[in-house]
Amino acid sequence: MAQGQMAPGIVSGRLSSDELTSNFTDLHPPLAPHEAAVAADRCYFCYDAPCVTACPTDIDIPLFIRQIQAGQPQSAGRTILEQNILGGMCARVCPTETLCEEACVREAAEGKPVEIGRLQRFATDDVMASGVHPFERAAPTGKTIAVVGAGPAGLACAHRLAMLGHDVVIHESKPKPGGLNEYGIAAYKSTNDFAQAEVDWLLKIGGIAIETGSVLGETISLDGLVENYDAVFLSIGLAGVNALRTPGADKDGVRNAVDFISDVRQASDLAHLPVGRNVVVIGGGMTAVDAAVKSKLLGAEHVTIAYRRDRDAMGASRYEQDLAASHGVRIMTNVQPVAVHGNGSSAEIELEYTSSTGGTLTGTGETIRLPADQVLKAIGQQLDGAPDGLTLEGNKIAVTGAGRTSLQSVWAGGDCAAGGDDLTVTAVAEGRDAAMDIHATLVS
Repeated sequence: MAQGQMAPGIVSGRLSSDELTSNFTDLHPPLAPHEAAVAADRCYFCYDAPCVTACPTDIDIPLFIRQIQAGQPQSAGRTILEQNILGGMCARVCPTETLCEEACVREAAEGKPVEIGRLQRFATDDVMASGVHPFERAAPTGKTIAVVGAGPAGLACAHRLAMLGHDVVIHESKPKPGGLNEYGIAAYKSTNDFAQAEVDWLLKIGGIAIETGSVLGETISLDGLVENYDAVFLSIGLAGVNALRTPGADKDGVRNAVDFISDVRQASDLAHLPVGRNVVVIGGGMTAVDAAVKSKLLGAEHVTIAYRRDRDAMGASRYEQDLAASHGVRIMTNVQPVAVHGNGSSAEIELEYTSSTGGTLTGTGETIRLPADQVLKAIGQQLDGAPDGLTLEGNKIAVTGAGRTSLQSVWAGGDCAAGGDDLTVTAVAEGRDAAMDIHATLVS
């Protein structure tokens, strides 16, 4: 068998269809109108609201909560969507516990913030359910912009450009638009094909065409886009995955966590999705937690997250760590993989304990072996195939201002661009701001 294919111990049907349906229900059920009113009443409507400062998209949070309190969820939704056109998805997946809700005055005073994320979902869901798009296009400008990548940054950029009267063509390599929202978000955070529904709703602005199967460096080139469009926005994400450089990393049963998450997201029947009995996830970020929790929800008996540093250094928030623990996931810190053992297929993983002195990580020489018929790598992603001519910063596209690259008429944003956090909400802000800068450049 080739790497990543099914191996002994990785089987489907560990749980019944009813159990799987129950496991993959909404992590945070939507608020009923009365619940939303009660939650909104807890807001102090601070004048210098720290929650707004903490929001990467600068949503006027006190205003939209006051609008909910006044019984105007449509107005509240518009307030959110003016700043964050993917406010519905962000309400579901944004780490509000470390952003707006952590900054909430109620959190500081009582240890219980206003439920900003759930209130945002209440308002944006109401707008989407109405079937009416809240924004209209400006008069046509005659300009056409190419957006490469239909993820959060690309969609946000395209929508804002279309709203300003430009025509936009989105070039997307995958069969469906949405990027990480479609392929990389935990299925229990975004249920009922919400990612696709949000894209369909966003496109109601008009002026946006999506060409799937359009791959930069294969079917299209940056030079060709620059020649044929008035501007180009790159939101190509991070398609490459860092290698697990240990003996046995090529054994069957070892695969990338992002591919595993994508398989769960795209599965038409979870009962047919294989998962190991003993799963070990290497990494400490949100992807590691999502992969670990999904493994447990699919019926894996023992799931362990193995991270090389201590818990405080984990990329996943403490809330996400606690979420994993609440589902029975074991979190081991200060351990790093040194070998995957097994006869052709993974059977055990050998981990070495680590220590950190002055920020330098070293192995102690002491090791432990865990049963592992499935090993999921969540050890970071990297830019794969950056077009020639672009200046890089580290392993990402260098940008200045609102996403300007080293090439004239080319902007970039989202995970592929240097400087920002790899969050959906940050990608939306970067796409929106780049669109405004593109607009200002084209009409000046």
